Amino acid sequence: MKVLIIGRGGREHTLALKVSQSELVKEVFVAPGNVGMADVASIINIDEHDVLSLACFAEDNSIDLTIVGPESSLACGVADEFIKRGLKIFAPTKNAAQIESSKDFAKKIMAKYNIPTSDYKTFDNLNDSLLYLNTKTLPIVIKEDGLKAGKGVTVAMKKEEAIDALERAFSEPSNKVVIEDYLDGFEFSIIAICNGETIIPLEVAQDHKRVFDNDLGANTGGMGAYSPVEKIDEKIVKDTTDKILKPLLKGMINENMPFTGFLFAGVMLTNDGVKTIEFNARFGDPEAECILTRLKTDFVSVLLSVLDNKTVALDWDSRYSLGVVMASENYPESSTIGADIEIPDNIDSMIFHMGTKSENGRLQTNGGRVLCVVGLDSSLQKAKEKVYSDVKKIKSDKLFFRNDIGDKML
Repeated sequence: MKVLIIGRGGREHTLALKVSQSELVKEVFVAPGNVGMADVASIINIDEHDVLSLACFAEDNSIDLTIVGPESSLACGVADEFIKRGLKIFAPTKNAAQIESSKDFAKKIMAKYNIPTSDYKTFDNLNDSLLYLNTKTLPIVIKEDGLKAGKGVTVAMKKEEAIDALERAFSEPSNKVVIEDYLDGFEFSIIAICNGETIIPLEVAQDHKRVFDNDLGANTGGMGAYSPVEKIDEKIVKDTTDKILKPLLKGMINENMPFTGFLFAGVMLTNDGVKTIEFNARFGDPEAECILTRLKTDFVSVLLSVLDNKTVALDWDSRYSLGVVMASENYPESSTIGADIEIPDNIDSMIFHMGTKSENGRLQTNGGRVLCVVGLDSSLQKAKEKVYSDVKKIKSDKLFFRNDIGDKML
């Protein structure tokens, strides 16, 4: 098979690696990719939002399967165009991807189909949102409606933070904001491979969203993750599947927008059971780096089985994975472009490129999150020690990282 992967980050680097390991695949392409993926795929210079050029490339090169990484490509309708042309693609349509591209849409679906989540209200203007805020207790969660690359959420511990988040949100034209009650508990990520009502849940991971140690600072796209999560046992996974994932899939069919792709649920284990924080319409990043590196079953064969509405048992590496994101200076407010990175040869961990480029033969930063360093070992503690030992060997004046990935479990 020839497989095309759409995207340019660490998630897509991981997808490319897993696809390249499949016995069913002879050639892997990534568009637009990044310099770090060149050892597992051919890099194609087509932007991930250029839907027509991507579809033409797939047609012209007899691509047998396309896998979509980023939510922004889904929101552009890339799956719709491929389906229209009869091209096989593993991704939700633009309508189905609204579970991520619109927080308001997702909350309405959850309410309609009795999917456990926090109470909420949606606003399209600052004045009404501030009046509502005055009726609520803190903490409170402010979510901008559209795609914000994981950064459009504010968990406000003080009223001033909530007001500031609302003022920022409504400074943009035609914006909507969801204000929802704060959920207290243990947060985890569960991702399932889905097609209609066919569902294969993957191993659980825990992401670290805040930019600094001890969950301080702004929300980000994710500063690190680990898998498995011992606290989330089989019963909790079954509850999550039965109460959250399956009702969502059935609801999407009822709404005439069946979901095909990677269904991501951010879940809070509360004193009242599992509750949904958010849905994403694609694999998480850095969850992909930690989950897929543990998957032993042929990844492409799994996707093809699900597309044929067949379920398969998955075989997992029993070791723990832990990934640490190395981000550029001032992330998430801004990113650093063109700072040199030196990666020595004596690295035991896997390195997935999230935002890098090559300039005159030198590896450089090219985005907010730059590298994800992932290690596997027999215990979470050993995996953490291995990864942080390697992270500290990587040299760049403009990179920083959290020091406490995995500590919630340890």
